[in-house]
Amino acid sequence: MFNLILFGPPGSGKGTQSDKLVEEYGLVHLSTGNLLRREIADQTDLGIEAKKYIDKGQLVPDEVVIGMVDAYFDQHKGAKGFLFDGYPRTVAQAAALDELLEKKGTTIRLVLFLQVDEEELIRRLVHRGKTSGRSDDTDEKVQRRRQEVYREETLPVADYYSKAGKVVNIQGMGSVEDIFQSLCSAIQEKM
Repeated sequence: MFNLILFGPPGSGKGTQSDKLVEEYGLVHLSTGNLLRREIADQTDLGIEAKKYIDKGQLVPDEVVIGMVDAYFDQHKGAKGFLFDGYPRTVAQAAALDELLEKKGTTIRLVLFLQVDEEELIRRLVHRGKTSGRSDDTDEKVQRRRQEVYREETLPVADYYSKAGKVVNIQGMGSVEDIFQSLCSAIQEKM
């Protein structure tokens, strides 16, 4: 099983590239945001639990999220591998994910880290906000705060996986196709 994490700050192109990589390599796309929405819509026990936190404006606890990831793995036992998008967001989540994968007899093989200049990230996100209809995306101050939260809470995940020699830095500026080719080259080296 080939599991990888597509990692990078908000606006780095993870969503765009995830879709292309899933199609290219036949991986199962695992987005915890999508998982949460599905579990809530299906009114599973985990979804009902998660909704209690979301309704209060709180983050869903790691143990609930890892429970959803565990259940999702069990639903896709024949998968070639998983592409994790937007997860793990903290070192605690990364450690919990590694523990879960070890129990499943697999591991994270590669972390592809999209490197993008912060000013470019802000420009992309504000532009996306104008086309997505999400008014909070158009606010540059909100976007700068999101980058700050990313640096404080999520960026340490890259250090966590770097210590295990799993991180490959990918230039995340340029054409979608050039970035995709760089990602594919890194994957081919590890496969």
